[in-house]
Amino acid sequence: MLSSIKFTSSRTNRSYFSEWWRTVDRLGLTLLLLSIASGLILSLAASPAASARLGLDDPFYFFFRQFVFVILGLSGALFISILSHNNARRIGVLVLLGALLLLMSLPFIGYEVKGAYRWIRLGSLSLQPSEFVKPAFIVFAAWIFSAVKSNNSIQAGLIVTLIWLLIISLLLGQPDVGQAFLLTVCFAAVCFFGGISIRGTMTFILVIMGLVSLAYLKLNHFRVRIEKFLSPSTSDTYQIDKALEAISNGGFLGRGPGEGAVKYSLPDGHTDYIFAVTVEEFGYLISTFLIILLGSFVLRGFRNAVRLNDYFSQLAVAGLATMIGVQLLINLFVNLNMMPSKGMTLPFISYGGSSMLALCFAAGLILSFTRKRPGAYGHG
Repeated sequence: MLSSIKFTSSRTNRSYFSEWWRTVDRLGLTLLLLSIASGLILSLAASPAASARLGLDDPFYFFFRQFVFVILGLSGALFISILSHNNARRIGVLVLLGALLLLMSLPFIGYEVKGAYRWIRLGSLSLQPSEFVKPAFIVFAAWIFSAVKSNNSIQAGLIVTLIWLLIISLLLGQPDVGQAFLLTVCFAAVCFFGGISIRGTMTFILVIMGLVSLAYLKLNHFRVRIEKFLSPSTSDTYQIDKALEAISNGGFLGRGPGEGAVKYSLPDGHTDYIFAVTVEEFGYLISTFLIILLGSFVLRGFRNAVRLNDYFSQLAVAGLATMIGVQLLINLFVNLNMMPSKGMTLPFISYGGSSMLALCFAAGLILSFTRKRPGAYGHG
């Protein structure tokens, strides 16, 4: 009798940490930590070359900054993963509202980089609101689609589509076609997982084709990138040529940590093209392991989404996993010259404060929505 009372008491007096550790997806958390740790190691390898190209005295300038972003991002991810299902959803919607306000304010408070107004300066740091719009919009869309399931009077498709069009117009106004494309793919994924009709699917495809055509006609830099990709012999392909040279130099085992040569002449070798630097120094074997590691986190998200009983959590987790997975594929395709440059980072690996914080935010939401609550998972 006494042992039964002690056992019951111990189960009812759990701390937040012990309850979180008992219910969190520990395999997903491990994959996340390994991915971020790998990114820090690769940042350590790429930072000296980037610092040398920019004439910085500290060879590990970018590594130390990335380390700060990792600490902030991981702290945020763990905090969100501890929150309840409903509170995490509220955080997602609030972040969407804040990011939308910042996007609308960019023409007035943003600053220009390479002809685009995408960043807000915060002291020595900069913030890119579009990075946070993507995961927050996925949570919002999943919430609206789940609400319509219990209340058919809500016009879910119209509400979400209007918000999507607003965000797309703001992104194209910066301009930022890459983020607009990724957000559209995520929106399409949530609609697909939500069971959109065939007519709705066809309408969505026509809208996407129309937006791509409009971007090609109206946005000069987007048209130039497409034409450079389709006609490489008539345009400057220095950056992708250097990336392919680094990849070809890697071989099976690579040239060794810190021994890469192409990274000293490869622009964005610590950001968009960090995968090429990885292949040159660590070879095809480690690079393949890195892709498998990142892909496993994405597939883990899909697996949990399929097993969840809650409709909102299913849509949100599947949409967030799609966002990370598609961003991974875009970066790899750009590095391998299989698609035009998009300015898209390699998830959890590339240098970039806004990208790291936003991806950790998405990972924290995934961990929160997939926690083992009573009745959260089905069987089989």
